[in-house]
Amino acid sequence: MARATILDWTDEDVQLKLNEQRAVKYQVFREDEIYFLDVCSRAGEPIHTLQLPEGMKLDKSSYEVLLRYVLVDLIAA
Repeated sequence: MARATILDWTDEDVQLKLNEQRAVKYQVFREDEIYFLDVCSRAGEPIHTLQLPEGMKLDKSSYEVLLRYVLVDLIAA
């Protein structure tokens, strides 16, 4: 499999609810033609890897919005 980094590890404090944040790091990578958003704690513990829909290439601010929705969804589950 050919793997390419689209967005290297980025630290982010994600606002989840009023006065509640989660400190994470994330990266976006591609394996062959499939894109993934990989989320970990700042200590490197895996949280979630999301396969992005086909053809979904976004800018950095859009990945940050997507990251927030992924974390909110995981907390609600």
